Amino acid sequence: MADEELLFLPLGGAGEIGMNMNLYGYGRPGDVTWIMVDMGITFGDGTHPGVDVILPDPEYIEAHKDHLAGIVLTHAHEDHLGAVPYLWDRFRVPIYATPFTVSVLQRKLAQDGLLDEVPIVEIPLNGGFELGPFRLDLITMTHSIPEPNSIAITTDLGTVLHTGDWKLDPDPVVGASYDMPALTRLGDKGVLAIVCDSTNVFTKGTSGSEGDIYDNLVKTIAECEGRVVVTCFASNVARLDTISRAAKDCGREVVLAGRSLGRMVDSARENGYLQDAPKFLAEEYFGDIPKDKVLVISTGSQGEPRAALSRIAADDHPRIYLSDGDTVIFSSRQIPGNETSIGRLQNRLVRRGIRVVTDRDRPIHVSGHPARDEMVEMYQAVKPRIAIPVHGEMRHLMEHARLARDCDVQETVVVENGAMVRIAPGPAGVVEQVPNGRLALEGGRVVPLDGSLVRERARALFNGHAVITIVIDKDGDLADDPLLTTTGLLETGEVDYEDGVLDAAEDAIEHLSKKDRRDDDVVSEAVRIAVRRYFRQTFGKNAITTVHLVRI
Repeated sequence: MADEELLFLPLGGAGEIGMNMNLYGYGRPGDVTWIMVDMGITFGDGTHPGVDVILPDPEYIEAHKDHLAGIVLTHAHEDHLGAVPYLWDRFRVPIYATPFTVSVLQRKLAQDGLLDEVPIVEIPLNGGFELGPFRLDLITMTHSIPEPNSIAITTDLGTVLHTGDWKLDPDPVVGASYDMPALTRLGDKGVLAIVCDSTNVFTKGTSGSEGDIYDNLVKTIAECEGRVVVTCFASNVARLDTISRAAKDCGREVVLAGRSLGRMVDSARENGYLQDAPKFLAEEYFGDIPKDKVLVISTGSQGEPRAALSRIAADDHPRIYLSDGDTVIFSSRQIPGNETSIGRLQNRLVRRGIRVVTDRDRPIHVSGHPARDEMVEMYQAVKPRIAIPVHGEMRHLMEHARLARDCDVQETVVVENGAMVRIAPGPAGVVEQVPNGRLALEGGRVVPLDGSLVRERARALFNGHAVITIVIDKDGDLADDPLLTTTGLLETGEVDYEDGVLDAAEDAIEHLSKKDRRDDDVVSEAVRIAVRRYFRQTFGKNAITTVHLVRI
C-alpha cells in the first residue's frame, strides 16, 4: 500500500471548455490501472480550414490500453461522449453510462456501424459498480440534459468526486433534481479531492432554473404574429419540453427542424421523458399549418453553416421558409468563439425583415453550469481537502482555485491537459507531463490536427497553390511552353503575372548545367524554387508549388 498512488490526468477539458477526456489511475509506478471518464469532442472555430470536429489525442493512454479498465460517461453531451465512435476502437473496453446516455450513444454508434461492436453497460441512476481497484458511485445532478452524473471514485487512498457538468436546479423540468443528501453524506464520510466544473466561476449568484423561463417564453411567443422559429441546443431536452408547452399555450403546433432534434426526442421518450409534451410534427407538415399557428424548433443556434437554421435564413431549406414579419428566438447561450458566425446568421435574418430575439432581450435562457453561489454550496456540502478545477480556460481555473481556498479547501492544483497529478499519498501536485494534443476528424478519418494534411491546407488557403507543368527532352531542353495553374494567387486575366511566372521557370532551367538538366529531381526543384520566389517577391505569398515534369 505504501507504494501505491492515486493519479488524475486530464487529456482534454483542462485549460479549455469542451473536448473532455479524464483519466484516473491507481497502483504502483509501472503497474497502474486506469479508468477514463468521458470521451468528448469540440467543434472547429475556423482556425483550421475544413475541420469541423476536433478530438483529444489519447496517445498516452493508448500506449497503456492494456491497463485501461473501462470508460465511464457522465452524460450525453457531445463534449463528453462525441469522440466514442472515432476513438473507442483504440481501446475496445466496456463503456458505462446511465439509460438516457446509453440511448443517445447507441444512436450515434448505429450511424457508424459500431452498435454491435461496442460493449455498453447500463448503470441505473444513483447506481454503483466496480472497475479494478475503483469503486464508482453515481450521484444524480442537474444540467441542460437529462441524467447528468457526478461520480464518487473511491480507492484505498481516498475518494475523489468528479462532478462532471452540473448545476443546482430545484426545478429542472425534465428528470430528477440534484441529490444534495447524497453529496452531504459523501462529505460527511470524507472527500479527498474534487475535480470540478469551472465554466461559470465568474458569474455571481446562481445560474437560474429551467422552470423559470417558461413564462418568459410564453410572453415572447404570444407577441409574435407570423411564423416563429425557436432555436436551442438539441440536447437540451428540458428546453424542448418548455418550448413545446409554451407553444401549445399560445395556440401553435410544433415542428422539429434538424435530424439531431428527432434523435434526441426519440432517446428521451425511450427513457420516459417528454411523455406529457405536446406532439412534435415532422418538417413536411410545416406548409399545412397557418403561419400564426406554427412554431418551429430548430437546430443551428451557433450559426453552424449546415444546420437547419442557417438553411432557413438563406431561404434554401427544402420545407421550411420565413418571410417579413416572422420571428426567430434564440433560446441558447452564445458559445465563445461562435460570435462571428452567430452574428452573421442574425444579420442575414434581420435583412429579410425577420425579427430576432435573444437572451439579451429577454430572460429566455439559463445556463447548465453552476454560478458562484452554487459552487460554494457544493464545497460546503462535500468539504474536499483538495480542489482540481477543470472544464474551463486558464482564467476560469485560477479563479476557481481562489474560490475553493475561500471555501477553506486546504490544497488547490491548477493544471492543463497533459499534467499528471498525484492526488495521494502526500501533498497533491504534478508529477509528470505526458504527451497530449488534438486530432481532427477529416473526411471520415482521424488525423493529427498539427499534421501535414491540415497544415498544408491552411498554407494553401493563406498563400495559394501553383502547379506548373514542364515538358523537356532527354537533354533537358524545353520541348514546349510551360503551363501554369493557380488557386488563390492570380485573378482571371492577369496575363502579365502569369508570363512572369513562366519566364522565371524557363530561366531556372536555362541556368542549369547540361548535367543537371538530365536529372529530373534537380530540374523540378530548380523550377519549384524559382516559382515560389516569384510569388514571394511579387505578392508576398509563400505559395505551395507543385512541379509536374514530363520528359520526352
